[in-house]
Amino acid sequence: MLKIGVGPSSSHTLGPWRASERWLIHLNSINELPNIEEVQVHLYGSLSLTGKGHATDYAIMLGLFGADPEFMPIEDIDPLIDKIKKTNSLLLNGKHKISFNAKQHIVFNKKFLPFHANGLKFQATLTSGKKISKTYYSIGGGFVITEERKNAKRKVDMFNKFPFPVQKGTELLDYCKTEGLKISEIILQNERSLRSDEEIDHQMHRIWNTMLECMYTGCHTEGTLPGGLNVKRRAFEMHQNLKSELPYTNPEEWLQTLRQTEVKFRQILKWVSCFALSVNEVNASLGRVVTAPTNGSAGVIPSVLMYYLIIENHAGNFEHIKQFLLVAGEIGSIFKKGATISAAMGGCQAEIGVSSAMAAGALTELLGGTPEQVLMAAEIAMEHHLGLTCDPIGGLVQIPCIERNSMGAIKAINAAELALSSDPSAAKVPLDKVVQTMWETAQDMSSKYKETSEGGLAVGVFLSDC
Repeated sequence: MLKIGVGPSSSHTLGPWRASERWLIHLNSINELPNIEEVQVHLYGSLSLTGKGHATDYAIMLGLFGADPEFMPIEDIDPLIDKIKKTNSLLLNGKHKISFNAKQHIVFNKKFLPFHANGLKFQATLTSGKKISKTYYSIGGGFVITEERKNAKRKVDMFNKFPFPVQKGTELLDYCKTEGLKISEIILQNERSLRSDEEIDHQMHRIWNTMLECMYTGCHTEGTLPGGLNVKRRAFEMHQNLKSELPYTNPEEWLQTLRQTEVKFRQILKWVSCFALSVNEVNASLGRVVTAPTNGSAGVIPSVLMYYLIIENHAGNFEHIKQFLLVAGEIGSIFKKGATISAAMGGCQAEIGVSSAMAAGALTELLGGTPEQVLMAAEIAMEHHLGLTCDPIGGLVQIPCIERNSMGAIKAINAAELALSSDPSAAKVPLDKVVQTMWETAQDMSSKYKETSEGGLAVGVFLSDC
């Protein structure tokens, strides 16, 4: 659920990037990569309608080139794209040169494919004249599948090997009761069935360090976001007005400085908002972020985790961070299995709503909540995001997306406090019911409110007004 990648969108940038990589792997497997003469990529549905604002064309070119979104230096993106455009050529997998004109070879189709709202088809013409093609679907959070889901059996086998396989919240609670363990402890046992403690800690450190660096970058970068809306970065000025004068030179020192800063009650919400805005301003400028569970909602979880480290517990350490991420990831997984984390399928309730639920549950466990209170907090957070539409102006992940991360973070903290002061046995709505309701709401929602920029603010606000 927590992947390192490049913004601005997990479904429209990271997903197509990964799909391009998978297609290259497929071509290598059938020994056809050296025989390719021409490539054409067709985008469908939401990928087509908002793809340009989400840099989907950039992601495809970078993926076909063989660049890795997890490790590629951000500063290399624009020069590589410029080179492809100027030379009208591309090195497939960095090796095989073909003619490539982005305007001709990336085709934006407005129609939707029946299987999923985010479809893309790769088509290659071989030197023999033969054509081969393969279709992928970007289903949110950077996850990519094919319609036939050839890897479905492998995933089922992996799921069945977990000591505590979880599909629903009720199953998770049953494990906690039977084993006498916290949610994070249950999930850690599942992780250990896949990898060693050393690898788990290594990946958790990478995820947290990426989140911290992203917030640091956002809080120290001035200017205007790219894309044409002329959205001014706000995290920089907010941070300047809030921070102390203690010195620091890197993200880790910055975190320690913030923990020494006296925070007045009225400033708490400002700090949380600042952290959330900083992440999504970085995301909107093709920066490196962590899907949590998506790029568009990447600011909620790190900002709530920073709230815990700076406001709630100055002695908080890596074990607390790992605990938070384990719980958050599992809650996100429950929503993915029972509903969706794709705005193109469920609107923004599937992104900000899910991220707020993830953060609320994770914060609740860190603050001493029981497993029942953890799931109650997640339910409260999602309950008050039900029906939230995805209507990005200009197809960009900027308005209203950036501010929504701030709102989702504040709601997560509020949901955690409500759950901690409540008796979960008296709760009227269990988590599984709100997951089901979210999916039903998603199915009932008009497609124009599902990341198409054909409804809501996307048509109610003229680009000239921005």
